[in-house]
Amino acid sequence: MNAPVSPSAFDRRPLTVRLATPRGFCAGVDRAIQIVERAIEKFGAPVYVRHEIVHNRHVVERLKGMGAVFVKELDECPADRPVVFSAHGVPKSVPAAARSREMLFLDATCPLVSKVHVEAERHHAAGRHIILIGHAGHPEVVGTMGQLPPGAISLVETTEDAERFQRPGDQPLAYATQTTLSVDDTADILAALKRRFPELPDPHKEDICYATTNRQEAVKRLGEGCQLVLVVGSKNSSNSARLVDVALKAGAKDARLVDDAGDVDWTWFDGVTTVGVTAGASAPEPLIEALIDAIRDRFDAVVTEDDGARETVSFKLPRALTA
Repeated sequence: MNAPVSPSAFDRRPLTVRLATPRGFCAGVDRAIQIVERAIEKFGAPVYVRHEIVHNRHVVERLKGMGAVFVKELDECPADRPVVFSAHGVPKSVPAAARSREMLFLDATCPLVSKVHVEAERHHAAGRHIILIGHAGHPEVVGTMGQLPPGAISLVETTEDAERFQRPGDQPLAYATQTTLSVDDTADILAALKRRFPELPDPHKEDICYATTNRQEAVKRLGEGCQLVLVVGSKNSSNSARLVDVALKAGAKDARLVDDAGDVDWTWFDGVTTVGVTAGASAPEPLIEALIDAIRDRFDAVVTEDDGARETVSFKLPRALTA
């Protein structure tokens, strides 16, 4: 067995580390995690959670340790224990099934995702067919499509899909988007749709959420000036994966998604003088701090924090947890 390598054995060459602002938790993620924590405090363990509350392995494991039980479907939950619906939103059939079983359920759907649901219902009530821009199989997309009857929404994932899309009959059209998409990629898809359907109306408000937009703008600034960008986030986190794409498009020679400091291959730093660090909206700040510490262990690192949007948004918890 190899002996542990002391920090002094590493390459102590100078390295500039730029931290993105904003990074990490957004208000919707913070609210969702608090809902699970408060539910365990109020009702005791176990509290069931349908799907991962947010897409981060470390968050899920910590909540498991507190007494949360994560399940795929509602029928895996006993009727006499509370169940929390994830931040990504659920089809209407899920709360309907919970009510039929007289279950206590807490909806942790991000309010900005709920806004997309409301807009979709508004368009449907007005007789419009809805084009949803998003990723097939993502829980948010499944939840949004599940707000309306089958066939009321068509999913478009790429500009090629936009070119192939056929209007159902003579229905007027509207569109909505998954909240965690790449802002630039979504703009390209919308441009293709509007070229084919000039009458396509704008959404009531921008669907891609403020936190996604802010984090992508921040990582663009990193990508323009950093040879390597590290994004802290889990592999199944859509918003985290998009940050890697945005960094590369902005000019970074390399960008990597890492769950934590243990995922880093330090050969990525060969020839690198400036590294950018950010995190997806579901990644806790301690993971970022641990990554910075690991970098400092190996390099003579000077850490600076970029200027960026300061977020002050907060969302209320369900009344069942505050009354």
